[in-house]
Amino acid sequence: MEQTDLLLQGVAVVADILIKELNHISKETSNVKRKKERKKRSIWTREWILRREKLGASDNFLREVRMEDKATYKNHLRLNGEQFDYLLQKVTTKIQRADTVMRAALTAKIKLQIAMRYLATGDSFPSLESSFRVPKSTISKFLPEVLDAIYEGLEEYIKIPKTTEEWTNISRVFDNRWNFPGCCGALDGKHVNIQQPIDSGSDFFNYKGYFSTVLLALVDGDYCFTYIDVGSQGRLNDASIFSNSILKEKLEDGTLNFPSWGVILGDEAFPLKQYLMKPYSRRLTLTAEEKTFNYRLSRARRIVENAFGIMVSKFRIYRTPIYLCPDKVDKIVKATCALHNWLMKTAMHYYAPVGTMDTDDRPGLWRQEPSSNYIAHVVNQGSNHPSRLAEQRRINYKNYFIGEGSVPWQSSRIF
Repeated sequence: MEQTDLLLQGVAVVADILIKELNHISKETSNVKRKKERKKRSIWTREWILRREKLGASDNFLREVRMEDKATYKNHLRLNGEQFDYLLQKVTTKIQRADTVMRAALTAKIKLQIAMRYLATGDSFPSLESSFRVPKSTISKFLPEVLDAIYEGLEEYIKIPKTTEEWTNISRVFDNRWNFPGCCGALDGKHVNIQQPIDSGSDFFNYKGYFSTVLLALVDGDYCFTYIDVGSQGRLNDASIFSNSILKEKLEDGTLNFPSWGVILGDEAFPLKQYLMKPYSRRLTLTAEEKTFNYRLSRARRIVENAFGIMVSKFRIYRTPIYLCPDKVDKIVKATCALHNWLMKTAMHYYAPVGTMDTDDRPGLWRQEPSSNYIAHVVNQGSNHPSRLAEQRRINYKNYFIGEGSVPWQSSRIF
């Protein structure tokens, strides 16, 4: 029995050694096989991608239409040739990479063309890949830095006023164009539709039933953004976003030199303050005087609606949900706001020609674009209690609008 037991133990030891040796040989064989497979990979880029210079949109279609069909070129990138060159000069140092031993780097020109086409249409990365012959994984990597470069290059066009003179100039436009003296801007918030962020729960889920981030913007009398707050979660309302914004902080600590006589116009979602006027609640039975005030405020405040509307009609990335993480969506919003301001201030005749904006007699052409819920208005989900001084200022405006500040057509607009 003892010999048998010893024999069995010996067999077990030998078997164990053999199994370990076989496992080791198997691993070594697998490693060698993987190395051989890696060595076989001699082509790092698909052949049709390598024909970019001969057949890609950048060096073919866009070059042709820039010379032969300027309208098509502008429609494709939302910029004419000269504007594209100006913007390219602004961003090149930020986005151009050096060539390597393995391959030539993508040019800043093609990166900017792809970014502008993406903003103009909202095309998917596979669609951009097939047009420009640039891998979609590459587009995904460089797009955020191009968006940052656009915003940084055009940041001078989107700065908030910091002197009383600058606020006064804005007020003068509102008074002359919209008959609302003392107005230094119109404030509103808009939802930007996005895919649900990972592990976000319901943080970005808004009252309309989809996921979004919020763009809060202050707009001057020329349809330009003077302040933007991007990236707030969709579940938040205008009042809470504004209460936590840098704009509110700076208005109240005096660092913006906001004039004591000035006001900003908001809708019912915002709190009534001495510097922030809002309409009388439509949930109440309003007097003719209160309806008149609401009409006059709405008439002047629709300039912010027009600014959003024009931007969305030009940059159709907003027409569909944006399938990127919130950080990248914020970059899109900042870049398009900067582009909007730049084009409004330097080429309004082409970017927003006559008829684009609302007038008293007819709606702007941007409203004829197919309606979309992908950038939607933010509503209030609570109440606020105005101070006595804020309420008195609203009463003063109400009395002014039915007295010396009345306009001939206002009565017909409230009944």
